[in-house]
Amino acid sequence: MTLCACLMVSCAGTGTTPIVENIEAGDEPAEGGIAEVPNPSASMAKKSGKSLEQIQRGHEVYMLKCGECHRYELPQNLDVDEWQDTVPKMIKHAGLDPADEKAVLAYVVAVKTERGE
Repeated sequence: MTLCACLMVSCAGTGTTPIVENIEAGDEPAEGGIAEVPNPSASMAKKSGKSLEQIQRGHEVYMLKCGECHRYELPQNLDVDEWQDTVPKMIKHAGLDPADEKAVLAYVVAVKTERGE
């Protein structure tokens, strides 16, 4: 019972996301693992019309929070419409700020724009 309660609390989040410089890949699925998540770049920001700082924040939130409850859904594997429908629900579920929602969506759009989608 205690383990279940701890897992539920950790999944809900604290509303703050620490800054992380390097996130290492570990045991993960062949697809959708941390190693496949694109890193933000100046080129990505320029092509998407979003600031590099915003897409970096979106990437941080995505990396630190999205994988707490489920495997990473790679930005390139879903349409922007699907992300726009899902992200607000997940951000609310995780107890994060609306600014983080905008940052995650900016990151997803930047990834898809970088890939010509």
